[in-house]
Amino acid sequence: MAEALQVCGVDFGTSNSTVSVMQNGRAQLIALESGSVTLPSAVFWDADGLPPVFGRAAIAAYTSGEDGRLMRGLKSALGSSLIHEKTRLGTRSVAFTDILGRFIGHMRDRLEAVQPGTRHVVMGRPVHFVENDAEGDRAAQNVLEQIARDVGFEHIAFQFEPIAAALHYESSVDAEELVLIVDIGGGTSDFSILRVSPEGRSRADRDADILGSHGIRVGGTDFDRLLSLTQVMPTLGLGSLINKGKTPMPMHYYIDLATWHRINFLYAGRALTDLGQIKYDAAEPVLIDRLIRVIEKRRGHSIAMAVEAAKIELSETLATPIRLADMIGVDTEASRTTFETAVAKPVNRISDAIAEVLARAGLRGDQIGTVFMTGGSSSLPTIQDTVRAALPGVRLATGDLLGSVGTGLALDAARRFA
Repeated sequence: MAEALQVCGVDFGTSNSTVSVMQNGRAQLIALESGSVTLPSAVFWDADGLPPVFGRAAIAAYTSGEDGRLMRGLKSALGSSLIHEKTRLGTRSVAFTDILGRFIGHMRDRLEAVQPGTRHVVMGRPVHFVENDAEGDRAAQNVLEQIARDVGFEHIAFQFEPIAAALHYESSVDAEELVLIVDIGGGTSDFSILRVSPEGRSRADRDADILGSHGIRVGGTDFDRLLSLTQVMPTLGLGSLINKGKTPMPMHYYIDLATWHRINFLYAGRALTDLGQIKYDAAEPVLIDRLIRVIEKRRGHSIAMAVEAAKIELSETLATPIRLADMIGVDTEASRTTFETAVAKPVNRISDAIAEVLARAGLRGDQIGTVFMTGGSSSLPTIQDTVRAALPGVRLATGDLLGSVGTGLALDAARRFA
């Protein structure tokens, strides 16, 4: 019956997105781009007004030097005042809700090619779009629901992303256990504790099996930003002095340049004019010149991608260059030690969040049977070490780091709408 209803799951992520359907009683991710089941959450808008392109094609258009604007980290606009604003795209002024709508609409187009007429969807969401703000959290979900309705979905439900991952994990268990889901995504970290079992897979109502959930607004893009501020931005003048050596360079230029969804603000504002004046009173004008050239040539996203690549490489090696020579004239070095020092505060918040979800569930750590880790940043050694320290002796398991949430959303859709 679920297949007759044409159900699906949509995982709209900060860094990557997936769409899943039920085929022959099993949840399957569908190909979204060039045979790949993951679609980078990126949009490129051509300066001449051509239709936008998405995912890897968007990144390729930007890196090849096409005239236009790349936007990544789109999901971060949800839960912020940014979602209700407009931004300049060439000669146009476009609302952020419309940009998100074009991206989610593109995913729906790919879904229609595989499973036409799908109107029932379960969409993933973090435990908290906005921390400590229930009204803002509801508003963010309402915006996402309206976007889903606008692109053609009629029956829309939401599920916490870590619970969806738990449903994916449950499909492989052969005995009942308590599982803690640790989902470290691009923009948020989410945690849920569930009772899973072979029998549970057939139960429609799972509320009694959900023992606790918690979430914080910490994710992979935060780790990128902190690595960039520590290892890259000093080569562009961060920490250097101006005003006859009396004051440091303003931080806001570097924070914007190191933050995925804020990079474009530097291109549209007064940054170039202001930096041109600052340079003449800078102790190290060559560094400010580099920053000016980055903004003039709109290379901010290229720098962010180089930082992200180095972060990923540091999972496998103790040191790696951040390859910037073609952008600013020099490379810089990153080590796992410097990276882990830079991200210590948000990683400590992850440890605190694990303690909080255990407290909400009324459980001790030794009562957890398995920790199931998912999300792209869950593979970072510092994250895995933190989880092991919080839950010594508990088994760690991983699955499809980018696909387990999406797969679980289709399973949830079949349960809800059947």
